[in-house]
Amino acid sequence: MRKGAETRERILEIAEASVLAKGFAATSIEEVIAEAGITKSGFFYHFKDKNELARAMLRRYVEANDRLFDDIFERGRQLSDDPLQAFLISLKLLAEIMADLPNGHPGCLIASICYQERLFDREVRELTTQSVQSWNARFRAIIDGIARVHPPCQHIDLDDVADMLSCVVDGGIIMSKALNDPRRLERQVLAFRGFVKLVFTPAAQAVMPPPASAVAAE
Repeated sequence: MRKGAETRERILEIAEASVLAKGFAATSIEEVIAEAGITKSGFFYHFKDKNELARAMLRRYVEANDRLFDDIFERGRQLSDDPLQAFLISLKLLAEIMADLPNGHPGCLIASICYQERLFDREVRELTTQSVQSWNARFRAIIDGIARVHPPCQHIDLDDVADMLSCVVDGGIIMSKALNDPRRLERQVLAFRGFVKLVFTPAAQAVMPPPASAVAAE
């Protein structure tokens, strides 16, 4: 990696850690410059303003998460030809990584941006939306593959099942940090894994609760 690229990556690492620790508003360009050991002109050589820095951080974060998901789900597919079992294996691997918070997963930059969206320009907000939609679509494709082989035990919106993984991870990160207990995130991912197993395992039909609509009809 050339020196210029190394400096840019160092700036992004410092800025991301600061944003995750205390938010975008409290992260100043001056402190990033000081920690990176560069001049102000050196910073502005790479990023013309704070919003451009935010866009670069977001793209870097999304790419890192995409690589993580690619690796985990590919390992699951390599270990089982059955789509349900492959997904359950992948979720177990994901839980193990998440148990190493903050080393395995430092936090959710997407959530941090959403909490302070008024501080960002339209492009950052659009990138955030596109990222979440892309991850949900990725998970939905996996769920569709499972449903073709293992039809759900009862009527359930597969979009909701796919969206739930993002909700579980982001919510688990918040809970883990709030309670200073990294294992909370791991347990939430494993709880989602158990839910998926119940939904798509025929033997679970007898213990699955009836849909709310059926209860209301009674």
